[in-house]
Amino acid sequence: METFDVIVLGTGAAALTAAIRASAAGASVGLFEKADTVGGTSAWSGGMVWIPMNPHMAELGISDRREEVMAYLGSLSNGLIDMDLAGALVDAGPEVVTWLEQNTPVQFQIIKDFPDYHPEHPGAKPGGGRSMECPLFPFDSLGPWQERVTVGPQLSGNIMMSETSLGRGAPQGVDPAELSRRKVHDERGAGQGLIGALLRGCLDRGIEPRTGMRAVELLRDGRRITGVRFSTSSGPVDVGAARGVVIATGGFEWDPELVRSFIRGPLARAASVPTNTGDGLKMAMRVGAGLATMREAWWVPTIDVPVGDQMAAWQVNGERTRPHCIMVNSLGRRFTNEAANYNALGAAFHVIDVSSFSYVNHPAWMIFDRYYLTRYGLAGYRGEGSTPSWLTSAPSVASLASAIGVPEAALEETAASIAKQG
Repeated sequence: METFDVIVLGTGAAALTAAIRASAAGASVGLFEKADTVGGTSAWSGGMVWIPMNPHMAELGISDRREEVMAYLGSLSNGLIDMDLAGALVDAGPEVVTWLEQNTPVQFQIIKDFPDYHPEHPGAKPGGGRSMECPLFPFDSLGPWQERVTVGPQLSGNIMMSETSLGRGAPQGVDPAELSRRKVHDERGAGQGLIGALLRGCLDRGIEPRTGMRAVELLRDGRRITGVRFSTSSGPVDVGAARGVVIATGGFEWDPELVRSFIRGPLARAASVPTNTGDGLKMAMRVGAGLATMREAWWVPTIDVPVGDQMAAWQVNGERTRPHCIMVNSLGRRFTNEAANYNALGAAFHVIDVSSFSYVNHPAWMIFDRYYLTRYGLAGYRGEGSTPSWLTSAPSVASLASAIGVPEAALEETAASIAKQG
């Protein structure tokens, strides 16, 4: 049986970082991925990391203290957070940033003026400093792995998080000439940039991901984990781990049974790689691992739009916050602050009407006018040509209400109220 000192399961940001760090400590590392591509949901993400007290804050003269960070985290947790684990993140985060920058191609930079998500809470940094991203990374330096990083429907190209509406970038995007320059060496940003740099760091240490390897069982000798059993296209394969196994296999949002068992409210779409079926969670539970905060998720409102030859869950993050746009429920009523951060907004969809015992705000509608569509656009569409099938248009508020099946009077009243507010 093939044996490594350390087995790392997954190829997202956490997994690649673990593999690099274990190798630097002298361990032989086996890096295994269930999918045929690498990067996981990290590669689909904005690639932003939240590291308080990071060294780049001091370089810019931004002060930060442990007491502030802990107060901020505590104010958001409703008493559910493990403050010892939070403290470990706070204490080790700056060290991780420095170590990666000194030992790998990964570099970080602060996203200018990007505030903490709840800037009004105690300990927050309204002026930003804790949120960072990686600069553009040339994917042509990855050799044959250039085309083997998974690409999602959003934030997947030659653009940085800070250049998107969610990262407070200009709505019109990046200058076409600059985009053309970036394509020469396939310079990618956001989650692609983070994963590209980490993958290069693994390859530099001789750690080659092995794809098509689905971990299904942790092998044991008594209480000690000794390896992993994989399911492959050619049958089961056992691999030994002399010193340990790192489980970094992503979430469980693509497994309906686990979602029903753990998630606190409706989850209509998953904005992540479909291989996130909770394999690591299931293996960990079988060997007695403890669980905590399982009802939580990274919430985000989505709409269904065609991407390529299939429908995709398009995240309406910056788009829903623009002027001339509101969100209403099936009663035709506005029910939330559309500019709230995406994760917090998820709670608005979990409100239950105790009389009907239904989720009163789920599903919901984004309502906007022609000015909004032509100025800001939605999912890449700016009103050119005929209205696509995933949008519903009408000449008046009343006729729109009829078309989408909400009470006409309520939607007209909601629209009139918004108009009065300017």
